[in-house]
Amino acid sequence: MIDGGYHVTLLFHDVFAKDPRESGFRSPAADRYKLSLAQFEQHLAALQRLPDTARLFSLTFDDGGVSYYTRIADRLERLGWRARCFVATNFIDRPGFLTRRQLRELDARGHQIGAHSASHPTRMSACSPDVLRAEWRLSVAVLQDILGRPVQCASVPGGYYSTAVAEAATSAGIRTLFTSEPVTRPRLDGGCAIHGRFAIRSHDTPSLSARLAGREPWARWHAWTDWNAKAFCKLMLGSSYMRVADWFMAGRPAHS
Repeated sequence: MIDGGYHVTLLFHDVFAKDPRESGFRSPAADRYKLSLAQFEQHLAALQRLPDTARLFSLTFDDGGVSYYTRIADRLERLGWRARCFVATNFIDRPGFLTRRQLRELDARGHQIGAHSASHPTRMSACSPDVLRAEWRLSVAVLQDILGRPVQCASVPGGYYSTAVAEAATSAGIRTLFTSEPVTRPRLDGGCAIHGRFAIRSHDTPSLSARLAGREPWARWHAWTDWNAKAFCKLMLGSSYMRVADWFMAGRPAHS
């Protein structure tokens, strides 16, 4: 895996052994992005089988659920891999989320700890400039206090990105900001280097991770069109989007 330049970044969330509620946020919409342990190991195996010349990818994990420490990190390390773990800092030390001790240990083991806002706003791009600055500054300050070093990398909660979100992140010292837009080339916006990511959901097959990481054009195009359809729904539904998403997911099997 490499950082910078042209490569694919995959976005994961939590991994559970028996119940999605073991780690991270608890809602049908959140569960849509959680993988069982067996699923996660299959995704890693598919990525590992890629030829060395195709391994131009990075892995990121959002929310700061405790599964990054209990399920994810050691499995990455067995492959010689590390990833970025983005933490919503208001939830540190709460049940289902990483603790301060775990964050320090993960940092010492070579995993990159980044900010994911403080309170994980439902619609971050709809927040006022003052709220945006407070969210990023508090998140960065808490992590820097825990880790004892600068924190300059972050990801946007829920995919609700805007230039104002990036500008507020820059004011907090963030220099690299990850979104949920499935693109492969970084750009500059609001003073930050903006990197896209390809989200992996509970119903996605391990072969999809491999096709995305292997830069298969059709897989990337499908992810891009799906993301834009979702972005249109978010725009049309506004604050109702999450309620509709929770209702929709509640009527489907949690994992397929």
